[in-house]
Amino acid sequence: MVLTEVSERFEPDSALYLEDGRSMTVEDARPDRRWLLVKFRELADRTAAERLQGAYLFVDAAAVADVPEGSYWPHQLEGCEVLTEDGRSLGVITEVVLGVANDICVARSGEDEVLIPALKDVVVSVDLDARRVVVREMPGLTVPDSG
Repeated sequence: MVLTEVSERFEPDSALYLEDGRSMTVEDARPDRRWLLVKFRELADRTAAERLQGAYLFVDAAAVADVPEGSYWPHQLEGCEVLTEDGRSLGVITEVVLGVANDICVARSGEDEVLIPALKDVVVSVDLDARRVVVREMPGLTVPDSG
């Protein structure tokens, strides 16, 4: 499955990286139904390629495009602490679930989990330098529903 909208990432001689940091050089790529078949110079044969099936490929941070003001890449938000406007910690963002209507930030604190919709009515501010996201108190979301 292709998770990028930047098709140039798979042009010959492009560098991609595995999670362990190993560099992979695209030799060739072609679509096949809903998949993209990619051949890498570093993989000698199909058996070597099959060992990487399901692995994620990454690009160098310098190759990541800037996003519009007020938008963030999921990896930028992961690890940020989520606080309510009055300073109560809801946990740390451990993942961002991409949605059709809006994305959802998953904040965890121990066994507790809070799902925070990435909406302007909910998210008050994002400070990437301070690794902090401030959200509004919302019954049923950040505080138990009193009904």
